[in-house]
Amino acid sequence: MEEKYSDSGMDKLLKTISQPQDVQHLNLNELMQLAGECRRRIIEVTSKRGGHLASSLGAVEITIALFKLFDLERDRIVWDVGHQAYTHKLLTGRNENFDTLTESGGVKKFLSRDESSFDHFGAGHASTSISAALGMA
Repeated sequence: MEEKYSDSGMDKLLKTISQPQDVQHLNLNELMQLAGECRRRIIEVTSKRGGHLASSLGAVEITIALFKLFDLERDRIVWDVGHQAYTHKLLTGRNENFDTLTESGGVKKFLSRDESSFDHFGAGHASTSISAALGMA
């Protein structure tokens, strides 16, 4: 059995984030620290469980910026593919279970409205986001 996410002391800030509003009070240094912690967490899990690494790492900073600037109780983020959304998953209450990525019944590799109220549609394939965003507008 694989070890669950342990308190290595390196991801202290990430462990305090359970919803998007938790990001809004962070200062610049904390935002940079959070980005590093998210990157480490994504690399740690995908190296063991599989998943999409490059697109997720490429979207870390923009995800954190969106969480900082927008009210995600009101505003909707529409991701083009679920591969970009691992940081989004970490910051919307799925960090503790992120070790279950790709497992049956675990955290999904794609976005799912059943998994989080912050997943506004089931992003899976490229370009479906355009239609989804138009429908939400």
